[in-house]
Amino acid sequence: MSTPHVLLGLLAAGNRHGYELKRAHDERLPRAKPLAFGQVYSTLGRLQRDGLVAPAGQEREGGPDRTAYSLTADGRAALHRWLAEVEPPMPYVASTLFAKVVVALLVADADRARTYLVAQRQAHTERLRELTAVKTAPSASLDDIVAADFAIAHLDADLRWLQTTLGRVADWHREVHS
Repeated sequence: MSTPHVLLGLLAAGNRHGYELKRAHDERLPRAKPLAFGQVYSTLGRLQRDGLVAPAGQEREGGPDRTAYSLTADGRAALHRWLAEVEPPMPYVASTLFAKVVVALLVADADRARTYLVAQRQAHTERLRELTAVKTAPSASLDDIVAADFAIAHLDADLRWLQTTLGRVADWHREVHS
């Protein structure tokens, strides 16, 4: 995820200070890892240094002064360029799940690998149920639904791969022990 671009997008809706940006990020991307305040403020500092945001005044709401930021014309242009770029499909498989299965097949026997694959399939299925409940809840926002759909699609792909791999392990086990 490009945190600077997400913050630029949030500022496109109007001036905000760091606390509001963090809260808006966490609300608008409900299934993403929450941003740390330090990350928000260091990113704002870089965006300001690069001329993409500018201070837009100070607020004080029963606490320390909070600097609000606005999107500059260069910031708006950078945001539009980023939004126009098509994301290339990932060229490498970078998944702990994939790495564990490969290592399990290297160091374990087929029964241990199969046991791991079945346990992982159960965990994925449970997470799928949780996300479906989030998505179908009466209080689900569009952000919740879109995030759940994204996660469900990825879990579904993982589940298909787990099932295929279970079949391949079974075939391999039969070949070795025939």
